[in-house]
Amino acid sequence: MGKNVIIIGGGIIGLCSAYFLLKEGHKVTVIDKSDISEGASFVNAGYITPSHIIPLASPGKIAQGIKWMFNSSSPFYMKPRLDLDFFKWSWYFYKSSTEAKVAKAIPLIKDINLLSRELFEDIKSSGDLGDFQLERKGLLMLYKTEASYSHEIDVANKAKSLGLDVAELNSSELQIIEPGIKIAAEGAIHYKCDGHMTPSEFMPKMLKFLKSSGVCIKTNEEVYDISIENGLIKNISTSKDCYEVEEIVLAAGSWSGNLSKKLEIKLPIQAGKGYRINVNRNTGITMPAILMESNMAVTPMKGFTRFAGTMEFSGINNLVRKERVRAIANGAHSFYPEFEISEFEIASAKTGMRPVTPDGLPYIGRSSKIKNLTFATGHAMMGWSLGPATGKLVTEIISDKKSSMSLVGFEPERKY
Repeated sequence: MGKNVIIIGGGIIGLCSAYFLLKEGHKVTVIDKSDISEGASFVNAGYITPSHIIPLASPGKIAQGIKWMFNSSSPFYMKPRLDLDFFKWSWYFYKSSTEAKVAKAIPLIKDINLLSRELFEDIKSSGDLGDFQLERKGLLMLYKTEASYSHEIDVANKAKSLGLDVAELNSSELQIIEPGIKIAAEGAIHYKCDGHMTPSEFMPKMLKFLKSSGVCIKTNEEVYDISIENGLIKNISTSKDCYEVEEIVLAAGSWSGNLSKKLEIKLPIQAGKGYRINVNRNTGITMPAILMESNMAVTPMKGFTRFAGTMEFSGINNLVRKERVRAIANGAHSFYPEFEISEFEIASAKTGMRPVTPDGLPYIGRSSKIKNLTFATGHAMMGWSLGPATGKLVTEIISDKKSSMSLVGFEPERKY
């Protein structure tokens, strides 16, 4: 018998959870504080990335962050501020940035990404959403320097050892597979295992399908209060209504930490802001690529090319820092010297906040303190890639079924 499930959060994680819960026969309500038309699920690079096996929390990352702390245009920017939650998170991040912990995280990240890639294919083949872009051209890691090559070839060798399809390309081979634009790079690592999509195409189609299939979508409605009795959430109060609760899924992205405080649960999460520039003209770019020295992503989407990047820890805010947007434009020109992003395109940049955990692994699983609460948040830069897998795992948890993969390592209340 289906359960009555409320999902807090209408991003890619929340909507994919609603999709699989609906398929399993549950009654689903999605509540989001926005109109579900912007934010991280709309402005990301659209990558499906089994290749991204190294978590953000890795050796040297904190030192790099400190080095860049006072440069607001740096790729990894941590704004200095007096914030106890941020200090705690930074300490946990530091403790997680060890070779041993990264080694434990690698197979988890690989397995959940492969599961998600398969589920994206299943969603497309089902015909539920109609047609949408889902391509498997792979991902190019473009490099200019020997240092970047040395770093990435080490990752590539790890990926190969895990069975992922990876190749090396020199500058001539690179130009052959991307003939429409000049590339100023020494070469690339080609992760053939990866795919890409257009988020701003998929999200509205998923929303339309869910609505037409009986999922109740509540927009512009903020959760204000959560009532708990005897270890169970009984009801939630929003800016518009009050709802009785049987099962609840917390998929509120960067806001999940604040909502968890209402439940007296410590969920270390920081908002990692990213930016994107869309270029709605022919660029000649047909291959998704990460420009390593510029620390940014390039994706040929449906009808436009997206340039995205940066990781900014400055709290939850929608401020667009012009210097960071310009750094993306400059980075693109550095690798594609005959191409330039216009001032109009720069001025049209958007931002979104990704929920980042201290160890780079998402929170997926039931709460140990509240029996009818399931967490689905903290996916950082892999949120798009891991949407379907997280939705499937959440559905299996709520349906009391065996999980498609082990959830060990994703425990929401894990110790750091």
